Amino acid sequence: MIRSATALRNDYDGMVKLSMEKQEPIYLTRNGDGEMVFLPIELWEKRQAELELFAEMLRREQSRMAGAKTYTAEEMRSDAEAMLRES
Repeated sequence: MIRSATALRNDYDGMVKLSMEKQEPIYLTRNGDGEMVFLPIELWEKRQAELELFAEMLRREQSRMAGAKTYTAEEMRSDAEAMLRES
């Protein structure tokens, strides 16, 4: 959704309601140019968590590509079982 920054100033409660109902960001413009994004905090937190997950996945893939040791699911299961037996 795209709305003017004036709409936010004139009808903040309506913009909050619209954004919460649609669960999507509202792109705010000033003089026809994009200026900022207005979105529910829960949606922002979800997107932040997704970005952090993608960054971690990228870091791990880069580490793997650089030669870091990797393990199969069976190796991980076997190691976990051995550690549990030792406890």
